[in-house]
Amino acid sequence: MKKLPLLGDITPAQFLRDYWHKKPLLIRNAIPGFKPLLSLDALAKLAATNHAESRLVTGFDGQWSLQHGPLAELPPRDKQQWTMLVQGVNLFDAKADALLRQFRFLPDARLDDLMISFATDGGGVGPHFDSYDVFLLQAQGQRRWRIGKQKDLTLIDGLPLKILANFEPEEDLVLNPGDMLYLPPQYAHDGIAIGDCQTYSIGFRLPSYQELGEGFLQFMADSIDLPGRYEDPDLKATDKPAEIPRQMLTDLADELNKVRFTEEDITIFLGEYLSEPKHNVFFTGPAKPLTVGKFGEAVMKKGLVLSRKTQMLYRGKNVFINGESFGVGKADKATLELLANNRRLEPEEFAAASDDVLEALYTWYQDGWAELG
Repeated sequence: MKKLPLLGDITPAQFLRDYWHKKPLLIRNAIPGFKPLLSLDALAKLAATNHAESRLVTGFDGQWSLQHGPLAELPPRDKQQWTMLVQGVNLFDAKADALLRQFRFLPDARLDDLMISFATDGGGVGPHFDSYDVFLLQAQGQRRWRIGKQKDLTLIDGLPLKILANFEPEEDLVLNPGDMLYLPPQYAHDGIAIGDCQTYSIGFRLPSYQELGEGFLQFMADSIDLPGRYEDPDLKATDKPAEIPRQMLTDLADELNKVRFTEEDITIFLGEYLSEPKHNVFFTGPAKPLTVGKFGEAVMKKGLVLSRKTQMLYRGKNVFINGESFGVGKADKATLELLANNRRLEPEEFAAASDDVLEALYTWYQDGWAELG
């Protein structure tokens, strides 16, 4: 792989080997001349809507406060120590989505979202740690980051925020616009705005095994087939009627041990789970969709692009899109892999598309999952 300026002129392979999940990396001038993609007014307008996740954190007079959006009103701009955070901005803005996609040297299965925080002088969310990998890109003003790899992750009780009780920073860094800091999971950090400040956080999904396990069991509940009903023709009289019979436990254990799952089951679960849209994601199809014939003509001229809200993954013969899955043959797989990896299909790439693929693409177009190029 070639060197990537975004990573400080090292290759993605070097970054993954030396830093990913291991230690921080400060990248000066990762994106030279970088400026905020959204104005504060546009960001505040987004935070005031029901479909965007937002929070307001204040530290007025040394007292922490947290308010969840929609945020109808913000503190005065000239008041210090407040922070507005807007999650998933990539879902609502094409430039934010394009920035997020610059990090696709990492798998889409891990890529989560782009959060924007605006803070006035002294604003922050307190010393804390995240349970996921994050790149912190400075977009406006300066932010001072104090960071440290500490084992004591005890939190202060009684606060609305998860703030470390015994924060011990090891490094003190000031980031300017275009600078970026990578932090691995559970690396303690505290960011304080120096003047008005915008920071873009590119986060990576890291679900717990408990979360995955619960999801998988729910997924398997729809496919378990255990015919028959419990029977006890040889039941004996008892003088302990409240005790569960040993035979009942043994019989049930024998039946449950018949439940088996395969790597294919896990693949389908994981693909559907990771591509499932978040609760606040809604798709809108075209107001006047083309007929299937006109659609076929249009994609041969314009191509097709995935909606920025669409998550498309694949593994083996299985393709996953927005929580749905289906199996495909070798020829169709090649076309759909192109779409998933490039998030678009050029007109000439439709030549190999089967009628089944064109039918699926037309349905996605109608549902707003994909758009004409």
